[in-house]
Amino acid sequence: MAHTTAALVRPTLGEISDLAQLGLAAAAAAIRNGDITSEAYTAALLQRAQVVADLNAFITIDEPNLLASAREADKARAAGTTAPLLGVPIGIKDSYLTKGLPTTLGLEGLANFLPYEDADAVLAIKDGGALVFGKNNLVEMSYGLTGHNARFGQVKNPHARDRVSGGSSSGSASSVAANIVPASLGGDTVGSIRVPASFCGVVGFKPTTGRWPRGGVAPISHTLDTTGVFARSVEDCALIDQVVTKESAGELSNGGYDLKGARLAFAPRQFLDLVDVEVEARFREVVRRLQDAGAEVVEVDLGDDFNVLIQTATWGIFAYETMGAISEFLRQHDLPTTFEEIYKGLKPQLHQAWGQIVLPGGAGATSAEAYQTALNASRPEIRRRLQRAFVEQGAQAILQPTTPCPAPLIQNQATVHIAGQEVSYLALANHTVSASSVGLPGISLPVGLSSSGLPIGLELDAPLGGDRALLNLASRVEVLWEA
Repeated sequence: MAHTTAALVRPTLGEISDLAQLGLAAAAAAIRNGDITSEAYTAALLQRAQVVADLNAFITIDEPNLLASAREADKARAAGTTAPLLGVPIGIKDSYLTKGLPTTLGLEGLANFLPYEDADAVLAIKDGGALVFGKNNLVEMSYGLTGHNARFGQVKNPHARDRVSGGSSSGSASSVAANIVPASLGGDTVGSIRVPASFCGVVGFKPTTGRWPRGGVAPISHTLDTTGVFARSVEDCALIDQVVTKESAGELSNGGYDLKGARLAFAPRQFLDLVDVEVEARFREVVRRLQDAGAEVVEVDLGDDFNVLIQTATWGIFAYETMGAISEFLRQHDLPTTFEEIYKGLKPQLHQAWGQIVLPGGAGATSAEAYQTALNASRPEIRRRLQRAFVEQGAQAILQPTTPCPAPLIQNQATVHIAGQEVSYLALANHTVSASSVGLPGISLPVGLSSSGLPIGLELDAPLGGDRALLNLASRVEVLWEA
């Protein structure tokens, strides 16, 4: 992580703590109003990053250029610029291309690669006045759910250093939870935003697939990949969403504890089948609180074979599209490597997994026929069943625990224990894969802590294209757990 000492008055420890705790919208407003400068705020965040550097949340931070950009933002503000994110530093998952700033995709072989262009979403936040704070650590090629990276280190959970952060957008979630940055961009193919958001106790928003631009972001699957954001509040996610999509949007509802008129659904047979006791207890408490606040919560049944259907179809598409998607990305953006070189350089566990499921002819590779079945039969059926909950039951969102357990121990991340059973770490995405399978927007909200002090997440999934309505609803639900 590149750091140099800049010649400026450093904030005191108390000032660092106060500034670092500012949310995205609050920091943007304070800079815009002249209450703080971008330079002072950025300096506080840089010092915060140094204090918690052991989290391994960032691969690259270019401190001199970042501070220079903050000073430019302050000049722009003095000249009358009122961009919505002016002078606010934001983290960027290191799968996003960033012009002139190293982009590794989590790989040793790309440690010194400097792109000549920004990813589309990075351009969007820069146009909104934001600064790129640095590049967040991630699982190699975004292929994992725990936050382990062989070259750049395991990303740790700010709530407990011996616990995983979740992945693959591991550093993005950890850095927001640790108050290094107020928000960070991530990516989600089967849960890579929502899983780490749940484990780290922050808000993670996955838009409807295709709603946010994906250009310039290292892919896994063109069918499933979604760019998105982490923040510490729904309001802050909504602000980033508005900047990235350039959609005009009104203020989020502030209904206090009133959820009258909200109609929500949950499917206990599908999403409470394999969950830790504490997670289920918390989820049922969530349902009670929602009902006490006036929401109508109904049970739905998505079918005996629903979980098998979504797992088989989604993971099959995920693996089948990887080789082609990555190869095309490397060609399109002139990365100095090839798919074959990436494959050779992967850590042993991932190298073995790719050999089995990604490479054609692998023992677990999806056949062309199975892939077409997943696209043309399974996905329409999954969509039909979920749509039934939205249309026939009138549900605005489907609820489930985001993850079936709190963050596992780092030393036990290959296989995890859930409800007394030892299962593959892939089970951490058992609930997030549902929205991913058909591209629904989803958001994970922190809803309290386990007895061990580990965050527990609640996921809300909405109909396709219902992103702003979902954010509005989530802002009303979020209030129930605010201190």
